[in-house]
Amino acid sequence: MPIYEYRCSSCGHQQEYIQKVSDPVLTTCPACARDTYAKMLTAAGFQLKGSGWYATDFKNSGAKPASKPAEKTDKPAADKPASTPAGDTKAAAACGTACACS
Repeated sequence: MPIYEYRCSSCGHQQEYIQKVSDPVLTTCPACARDTYAKMLTAAGFQLKGSGWYATDFKNSGAKPASKPAEKTDKPAADKPASTPAGDTKAAAACGTACACS
């Protein structure tokens, strides 16, 4: 069902209603009870679903193709031994491993 937006020209009250196309147009304002309530012209929102032309032709029309990640030749940092000076307790706490320096 479409969403219609109404506005009162007397008091300025504005509200949205979900109505069938066949429902009568509202004319009485719920705020001031005058017959100056009118349907506004607004943009309709919609969502396309399924596997039609829009899914195949326009799905990623503005997106750039993903680039491949650069290959690394270095070994991961976990394979490298942690080197901490013997008297440096801040560095020992930062490395998070149980080593002789802590």
